[in-house]
Amino acid sequence: MSPVAPPGLDLDGLRARLDRELPGLVRGPLEARVIEGGRSNLTYVVRDTTAPDGHGQWVVRRPPLGHVLATAHDMRREYRVITALHPTPVPVPGTLLLCEDEAVTGAPFYVMEYVAGTPYRTAEQLAPLGPARTRAAVLGLVDTLVDLHAVDAEAVGLGDFGRPEGFLDRQLRRFGKQLDASRSRDLPGIDELHAALGRALPASPAPAVVHGDYRLDNVLLDTDDRITAVLDWEMSTLGDPLTDLGLLVMYSVRLDLPDSPVSTAAGAPGHPSPAELVERYALRSGRDTSAIAWYTAFAWFKLAVILEGIHYRYTLGSTVGRGFDRIGDLVPLFIQHGLTTLKEG
Repeated sequence: MSPVAPPGLDLDGLRARLDRELPGLVRGPLEARVIEGGRSNLTYVVRDTTAPDGHGQWVVRRPPLGHVLATAHDMRREYRVITALHPTPVPVPGTLLLCEDEAVTGAPFYVMEYVAGTPYRTAEQLAPLGPARTRAAVLGLVDTLVDLHAVDAEAVGLGDFGRPEGFLDRQLRRFGKQLDASRSRDLPGIDELHAALGRALPASPAPAVVHGDYRLDNVLLDTDDRITAVLDWEMSTLGDPLTDLGLLVMYSVRLDLPDSPVSTAAGAPGHPSPAELVERYALRSGRDTSAIAWYTAFAWFKLAVILEGIHYRYTLGSTVGRGFDRIGDLVPLFIQHGLTTLKEG
């Protein structure tokens, strides 16, 4: 009898494809579990039940169940960028297999190496590290972002990975369309924020490979607080690097929301302030960060739209995991933060 698979993953279909494409990789029955924490693409740890502890593990990524917005969950793009970045200083898992045949397990998916490490999602999880280690870990996050933005996209085969010209305008229109596709209730202020961002578009610096969702809990840290892998590349592209910095700044704002399903470690003792993160990035990258308020407000807007999409999938019964029942309550807060940030900037 085959082990029971979590929703969205057919273990028999996966095993058959692995045996065909990577013979000898798997020797015994597979079991799988969903990695909690992600709110969009589904991530599973798959294990060969006959392998010794710490061996015979891989990670499988696939789109969410139901209500998938076009281009928002492209497995090929995600697989491509991770594969391209593997030889660079940016730490990413090795990739093993891309499968776009939906007959195998119900959706396109890819398989990558399992990388050991800890994702720190909350201030409470960071607190045991102490202020000095927490500060070093978060500043290391900035340094890795600088490394990512220093990658020569052409040299690693990502020269056509995006269209940098008009990037910010297209991003605003794209998330406006995603909002419309998920709009199921009144959201006061979100259209005002969208319009205000459009009126104040800054001039973008030279383009770079951007992650699109860069934050502390999308990286793994080892026991020496070094980043072992940057994960969740589903929103990556070639575009304005300051969008990554704006998002990182947004996640460095203390929200003081107990049991929030959206993680923020900003309240941990030793966590650098948003201003310190911007200063370190500017110093190490040499980029002008004077328009960071716009990029941070855009991050609040983007996250509000993403959370609303997740809330909509939750109302349709198409989410897997815990915490989705509270996602919708956060959207008005993110809208207000966006409006305030833009006005104060």
